[in-house]
Amino acid sequence: MSAEKVGLTLGKFAPFHRGHQHVVETALREVDHLIVVIYDSPEVTTVPLSVRARWIRELYPAVEVLEAWDGPSDSGDTPEIKRIQENYILGLLGGRKVTHFYSSEFYGEHMSEALGAVNRQVDPLRETFPVSGTKVREALFENKSLVAPVVYRDLITNAVFLGAPSTGKTTMAARMAEELQTVWMPEYGREYWEEHQIERRLTLEQLVEIAEGHLEREERLLPEAKDVLFVDTNAITTYMFSLYYHGKAHPKLEEMAVRCASRYDLVFLCGDDIPYDDTPDRSGEVNRAIFQKRIVADLIERKIPFIPLRGSLEERVRQVKAVLGRYEKYRNP
Repeated sequence: MSAEKVGLTLGKFAPFHRGHQHVVETALREVDHLIVVIYDSPEVTTVPLSVRARWIRELYPAVEVLEAWDGPSDSGDTPEIKRIQENYILGLLGGRKVTHFYSSEFYGEHMSEALGAVNRQVDPLRETFPVSGTKVREALFENKSLVAPVVYRDLITNAVFLGAPSTGKTTMAARMAEELQTVWMPEYGREYWEEHQIERRLTLEQLVEIAEGHLEREERLLPEAKDVLFVDTNAITTYMFSLYYHGKAHPKLEEMAVRCASRYDLVFLCGDDIPYDDTPDRSGEVNRAIFQKRIVADLIERKIPFIPLRGSLEERVRQVKAVLGRYEKYRNP
């Protein structure tokens, strides 16, 4: 009976791209068990280690991912740096035997020797996948084919517009998408209401269907966005409508509204300082003012930071652009 083949590869994976996947998939075909070590590397990327590790776990559930939070940041070809890297990996493994070390880099030789493993070089000339983390970071949208959708969606800024009916959410989402040449997510609830409402009302279960349908469409659009996806309302809005019409909400809808607190990178609250547009699906300007107050109170209660937008359309566009100009995903604002 042959001994178990254990593979090891390591990197920053900032981001995890097709070249990295090629290494992992090659290893999975050749060994019985694969370990992937991923470094924190805040000097290279703001994407948290936990997020990058999750990409690998989602794409390759059979892989054992070790998060190197205290991994050395030194890189280079000097004897001292090589020794630091080797000692760290040996310490992290804690005596576990590795038979094959996978990489596309110069360090494959010295790391394999330190591990007593086969130096398995995979596409070192980048002929199969001519890609690098730097290339993807510098032009994400242009190189989106070089990363998996699960990776790409986590690199897109998800910005939502909230507010009472007739506060300009749809107009802003569409206009900002046009300005930045990206896509936007229309309010699914309006489409659903027109098709299913009976005497201007929807059931608790139908409101859940709205929130679920909206989220599904939003997820499909995230991989299509360029830098930012602009979203017209979310499950919190649907939750507020449920309270308004029924005095309560379905537990599923309550749970979806809770998840909104961490789902969106930026929350813009459209002000009610613009003329009211009285359409059949709305219930009057007085109700708009009340609804707006309830949304603000709900956001504050949920401790969700939001950016107020007021003034004309052009003024609001300038306000959003100013925020986006300062914003960088995964940095503490």
